[in-house]
Amino acid sequence: MNASAVVALHAGNTLGEGIVWCGREQALYWTDIHAATLWRFRPRDARADQWPMPERLACIALCEADGWLLLGLASRLAFFHPASGTLAPITPVEAGLPTRLNDGACDRQGRFVFGTLHEPPAGGAREPVGSFWRLNADLSLERLDLPGVAISNSVAFSPDGRTLYYCDSPTRTIQCCDYGDRCGPPRTFARLDDPRGEPDGSAVDAAGNLWNAQWGLGRVACYTADGRLDHCIDVPASQPTRPAFGGPDLAMLYVTSARDGLDAATLASQPSAGALFAAPAGTIGLPEPRFAGTPPRVSAHSIDKLAGAPTLASGEAHS
Repeated sequence: MNASAVVALHAGNTLGEGIVWCGREQALYWTDIHAATLWRFRPRDARADQWPMPERLACIALCEADGWLLLGLASRLAFFHPASGTLAPITPVEAGLPTRLNDGACDRQGRFVFGTLHEPPAGGAREPVGSFWRLNADLSLERLDLPGVAISNSVAFSPDGRTLYYCDSPTRTIQCCDYGDRCGPPRTFARLDDPRGEPDGSAVDAAGNLWNAQWGLGRVACYTADGRLDHCIDVPASQPTRPAFGGPDLAMLYVTSARDGLDAATLASQPSAGALFAAPAGTIGLPEPRFAGTPPRVSAHSIDKLAGAPTLASGEAHS
């Protein structure tokens, strides 16, 4: 029988995504992509904070450098220091292409792996022109030898770091490959048979199970390491986007969600769409890998200072 998630925070996100758990702060970070906003939520006191971004924020990674985050903005990578509001650019990505950054996660070696998605003209079809990339600890950027994608998602790593999971969401197939300095040939890990759904973001637990948020199906599916569907956690919103294990013992599953594209009638039937959800996972997660690169020394010419301190979110929190 499937378990069910409940609302942890009525965030009202248009496109909540990219959630990660910071053990140092005992807090969750995630993004509302379309609102260009970084969120932080501390379950222990139900405090929610927000930071406006200079452009859409697609994905986030924690950094080894204390107090810093690595941001995957729509067009570029950057370091961000929430306490000071310092934004330090690293490098543009796919400049000149009709793409933006999308899903990403750090590998077990502390390198950031991420993908892009195609943004066609209004009314156009998405094409597999996006790619997967890796930002190394020395801040060099390399394209991974993987097939092109229309919507990159499901970036996650096995506990030993030797398997990379990823997907092109419209294909409804989660892929995997041997992973190291290079990527091995892709192979099918799991396939969604229901045409209403697409695989979105993923997380891996300590036992090696892959947990995948399934857009359109209102669930997070747990797959064993051999790709067998074991069970699901139901989410009371049809568009869950990414799970993350959190809490002091990493035994709680948190899930972001989206309101994007839902009509008025659907939103009326899904009042929690866009919320942050939580459910006991029944297993233990893994600590979130941190990006090993060092933020550069910043100067007035190399940083953007985001205006103001973090703002308290207006969303209603539930303990």
